Amino acid sequence: DDWEMLDEGAVLGKFGVRPELVIQVLAIIGDKSDNVPGVRGIGEKTAIPLVRRYETLENIYAHLDDIPQKSLRQKLADGREDAYLSRKLVTIDTAAPVGVAVKDLVARPPDTTELGRLFSELEFRALAARMGNGWPASAASAVAGAAAVAAENTRTLADITTHPHHYVTVKTMKDLRAVVQKLRDRKVIAIDTETTSTDALRAELVGISISCEAGRGWFIPVLDGPERISPGAAVPEYAREGLDWKNVSKVLAPLLEDPVIGKVGQNIKYDMLVLASHGLPMAGVSFDTMVASYILRPDGAHNMDALAAEHLGYRTITYDDLTGTGKSRTDIRAVDPEKLSEYAAEDADVTYRLYGVLEAKLRSQEMLSICEEIEFPLIGVLAAMERNGIALDTAYLAELSTELDSTLAGLTETIHTHAGCDFNVNSTQQLSRILFESLGLPVKRKTKTGYSTDVGVLEALRRHHPIVEALLEYRQQQKLKSTYVDALPTLVNPSTGRVHTSYNQTVALTGRLSSSDPNLQNIPIRTELGTKIRRAFVPGKADDLILSADYSQIELRIMAHVSGDRGLTEAFGGGEDIHTTTASKVFGVRPGDVTRDMRRKAKEVNFGIMYGIGPFGLSTRLDISQAEAKEIISTYFDRFPGVKKYISGTIEDARKNGYVKTLLGRRRYF
Repeated sequence: DDWEMLDEGAVLGKFGVRPELVIQVLAIIGDKSDNVPGVRGIGEKTAIPLVRRYETLENIYAHLDDIPQKSLRQKLADGREDAYLSRKLVTIDTAAPVGVAVKDLVARPPDTTELGRLFSELEFRALAARMGNGWPASAASAVAGAAAVAAENTRTLADITTHPHHYVTVKTMKDLRAVVQKLRDRKVIAIDTETTSTDALRAELVGISISCEAGRGWFIPVLDGPERISPGAAVPEYAREGLDWKNVSKVLAPLLEDPVIGKVGQNIKYDMLVLASHGLPMAGVSFDTMVASYILRPDGAHNMDALAAEHLGYRTITYDDLTGTGKSRTDIRAVDPEKLSEYAAEDADVTYRLYGVLEAKLRSQEMLSICEEIEFPLIGVLAAMERNGIALDTAYLAELSTELDSTLAGLTETIHTHAGCDFNVNSTQQLSRILFESLGLPVKRKTKTGYSTDVGVLEALRRHHPIVEALLEYRQQQKLKSTYVDALPTLVNPSTGRVHTSYNQTVALTGRLSSSDPNLQNIPIRTELGTKIRRAFVPGKADDLILSADYSQIELRIMAHVSGDRGLTEAFGGGEDIHTTTASKVFGVRPGDVTRDMRRKAKEVNFGIMYGIGPFGLSTRLDISQAEAKEIISTYFDRFPGVKKYISGTIEDARKNGYVKTLLGRRRYF
């Protein structure tokens, strides 16, 4: 209970004034936690005596000339507007129209149906999950039902749940051949694999499920070779049931390798990698429901359970339902075969049904071409890249790690010298005491546990003390050492001797690819250490080479194209150096008179303005005043009016439509 009841005497003792005058004090001192400005430069010690003497702002300003301290008079005069605004902000409006009486504010059981609908609409997934964990039991079903309400599909959850389906476990090679024969004349089939790991290149294959129409599915349990089952593993005997993979792959090969038969999947790149690593390449990939969902709404949830709820009003059997959670999770190979078959066949069935719904939505929103021409063909390319991986010089990284240990030790000694004492540089609490108490550096931001020492704070303190530069260098070196130099060798696949990152199409909201496990996109390129780390990536064979390719000023060329600005297009058309051209126009000098500093500033302007930089951001980057930065931006737009028009038009489109579009029609919602 973080509250207390105070009478008038207690308020006077705590705040120094009577209760009705507290708002007058707050009007002067403000309240940082609520962004109430107050009068700059006046704190409690000055404000309380003022209020005691004059009581109200009106009286204080009426007697402003009677205040003996000249500096205080000036502060009050300069802050008059903020003072009155602050008083308004801290005053509780007792005349606000409240449409309920106190007697109506009695706690009642929650309306779980309405909560479920609201949580679905607002995408409050954590709150929705709580409804099924410790909240009334009826609330859990409300969440699932809410997704159906929000979706365009009007069928209720009950309707979908009772929708007839026919799932079959394929137990003999004869049955498998019959299934494949049925599927050979289909234009599209949905496919899914069940495995022992999320690492596609190390996963053991447990089974394959296929669907070619709503409500229909087959599950093919396989034995992934006896050598793949660890001797003495606690796996029930029935988990060893299944068809021999070598025989299964031979029968499936004509179906899966046929490019004419379209293959649909949920994150089908994973299935391609699993099957390829087991000697069965897949061709004809035509649709991915996860990627399709991402194109329709990048900021949504793209896993199958969420997509089934949103687009089909259907609650799937989840992996946790099948195997349990935490320490009680069961190896998928030990799951009851009938339950596994139902789960796996449902995955393929739901994927097929999602394919129909999502394709129609993509077509109606004119985004199917993005998928068919860019995103879906890219899946096979990324799968090949992931499977190939890249070779790593681990011996070189081991040497670099030792070198970095020495560098970090030297930086630690430098930091201790600047601090005047030894301390644990990795302890944020010890570091904050050194910086803000011992050295007296200005506090930039507080946290619940003390003073913040994050990179943003250190960057802001860079010019205040030489210790800060050493700290920033220490953190950069330490981060790269732990993230790459020491971590990369542990990620080498023992079977291939290579590092295999995952390229993700459905993570970055802007449509860019992302890289994970490990992230190979964040290795610095402009620092000495970043360059050294990049040297560890080597050709896999002695006579191979690594090709490095880059576009020349690609963003600016795109801006010239989409904006149609005459100055930019003429500069590129004439083969000019665009940064020199910009510097010439912005600073009003001939191209031959542009200095290196002018060109550097023009480069920051060129790239910054495209991404919405303002005077504050530009002034920080160029280390100039905001007034100068504002003038540079204004001059830039005068010289390149087409860019200004394009940016303004894009903002207006976003305001009107709720989204912006790329040239190819990709949407980003706001």
